Order: sequence, then structure tokens, then C-alpha cells
Amino acid sequence: MSGRFEGRTAIVTGGAAGIGAGVARRLAAEGATISLWDMDAKALAAAGAPHTAVVDVSNPEAVHAAAAATAAALGKIDILVASAGVTGPNHPTWEYPVAAWDRVIDINLKGVFYCNRAVVPFMQANGYGRIVNIASIAGKEGNPNASAYSASKAGVIGFTKSLGKELAATEIRVNCVTPAAVKTAIFDQMTQAQIDWMLSKIPIGRFGEIDEVASLILWLASGECSFSTGGVFDVSGGRATY
Repeated sequence: MSGRFEGRTAIVTGGAAGIGAGVARRLAAEGATISLWDMDAKALAAAGAPHTAVVDVSNPEAVHAAAAATAAALGKIDILVASAGVTGPNHPTWEYPVAAWDRVIDINLKGVFYCNRAVVPFMQANGYGRIVNIASIAGKEGNPNASAYSASKAGVIGFTKSLGKELAATEIRVNCVTPAAVKTAIFDQMTQAQIDWMLSKIPIGRFGEIDEVASLILWLASGECSFSTGGVFDVSGGRATY
């Protein structure tokens, strides 16, 4: 549907690669003005977006400053797609390094909280907003040897439900998606055994494609998504059981 984001501004975190980059490309193609946030300054510079910010989402002060800078540059903030994330290493829980656990929680869960918290006041000022948080099927099922990742994504689901209810009486909608594995550069952080295990759990028998996930995210980020909030939307190749 060409032009459904005309006049809208959108922040995409983790926007320089993977799902974030795919979503940003699709949003721009349908008329949105994009601000890409990422830690990779070189990739951001190459992306050619109207606005970029080098942001570590685990730093609340940096997130707050980036939100203010984005609103100043683009005039408003209509959409947030919170896609920045890490998988962390693969270890059984009793051997999981504490520092690695903290890093995964800081980026995947606290980072989503910081980004949502920072943009909501701008959306309230607009009287409109769409937030899409990227969780994971691991947050529902719990992947073995990925306890930090699974816990962080379960937290994103619970957080999304809370914020969605808090804003339900407004025109701001807050939802999350729970993809099964999509083959992106994030696989470089995983062992082959973990990758093989994830594939074995998908009834369709393949990993998801970025555009398949992006199509769902774009609907949730659009004005068409008017009666869904605090929702959890699966795109799992049949893996999801609830």
C-alpha cells in the first residue's frame, strides 16, 4: 500500500542491519521519514537515512538525548520500532557468565524500556503514536542454553503489555512481535549447534526472511493497527504453540 506512512516520522533502533534495516527500508519506501539508531557509526553513515544517531540503547542518557535530537531534526516522533538487540553467548544457566547475562538484559530489555520511555512524551504531544517492540519466540518458550536471551525477550513481552494498557485510552498503540529465528548477522553470535536446534523447532522447515517479519511490523506501525494494543504477534513458521 504505497504512501501509508506519508507524513510520518519513524525511529528504528538497530536500524543499520538485519530486521531493523529491512523495516527502515520498507517504511521509507512507503513514505516515512526515518531516523536510524545504531551503535555502528560506519554502517549508519553508509545507510543514507535522513537522520541517524549513534546510540547505545543500554545508556538511558544517550537514549534520551537521541530522542530529543530526533524530534528536533524531524519535527515529531510518530513511530518507534525497537529492534536493537543481542543474542549473547550459548551456555547452560549454571555456567552462564554474569557479565554476559547483564549485557543481554541491559540491551534487550532495559534498552527497550529506555527507548519506549523516551519517545512516549513526544507521541503524547502529537496525540498519535505506534510502538513495535521486537521480542522473540524464545520469550514464550525459553531456548535452552540461551537463558539470558529468553528472559530478556519474555521481559519485552510483559513490558509491552503493561505499556499498551497504560496508553490504551490514547491514540498510541504498543505491540510486539515474536519471530522465530531469522537468518541475519546475529547468527554470528551463536554456535552452530544452537542454530541447528532452532531450525529443528520450526515446522515450516526453514528460517524466516527479513521481509516476512517486516510486513507484520509495518502493519503494527501503521494507522491500520487501531484496535490492537499490548498485543503479541507471532511470525514463527508454525513454532508458536500459544
